[in-house]
Amino acid sequence: MTILSVNINKIATIRNSRGGNMPDVLKAARKCEEFGAQGITVHPRPDERHIRYQDARDLKPILTTEFNIEGNPIESFTSLVLEVNPAQVTLVPDAPDAITSNAGWDTISNKKFLTEITRVFHANGIRVSIFIDPVEEMIKNAVDTGCDRVELYTEAYAANYMKNREMAIEPYVRAAETAVKCGLGLNAGHDLNLDNLKYFKENIPGLLEVSIGHALISDALYMGLENTIKAYREQLL
Repeated sequence: MTILSVNINKIATIRNSRGGNMPDVLKAARKCEEFGAQGITVHPRPDERHIRYQDARDLKPILTTEFNIEGNPIESFTSLVLEVNPAQVTLVPDAPDAITSNAGWDTISNKKFLTEITRVFHANGIRVSIFIDPVEEMIKNAVDTGCDRVELYTEAYAANYMKNREMAIEPYVRAAETAVKCGLGLNAGHDLNLDNLKYFKENIPGLLEVSIGHALISDALYMGLENTIKAYREQLL
């Protein structure tokens, strides 16, 4: 089964645009779980322009599903994750000023760092996933870091899906097969939506989890949060 983890960053973006606590990020997360989400993802950035570090602290005791915190493991982020102790940390090499994540790790040039930080999180019982492009060499080298999973960066797939979905998914199939052969768990995320998710799920072997935020929250504006989560879950059956 592929689980759906809902990224709630965009809910925090709306809250922060006006100050105060509307919409309530904690209430939204609980509703996501109530409506069928099997996990909650947050991606706190250093400028806290959407999810704040305190949000992560406040979410941990109220969640009943998997909690995934993703981000660049700079010192402040690492300290937060160790304090909150989520089920999973997803390491993403995004720059502080990045609008959104836009590349996976180079697991060759960053192997020493990734190995060391993975040890730190493992020592605290936290599962480690590395955000990665669908490049077989990078996946093979990810094994050496000791990580548990890789998360395939799916922006290229989403961008090319309507043009030629068979060609768009080809490198992801090869990457997934490599991950499975190497004994790595497989996650995926970025720009997956109701148009392209089902085809991705049907063709990617060993897909354990997808993390979806922007498209899902956008669809919820039209369909309602409950109906939207149900629709995304149906794509993963």
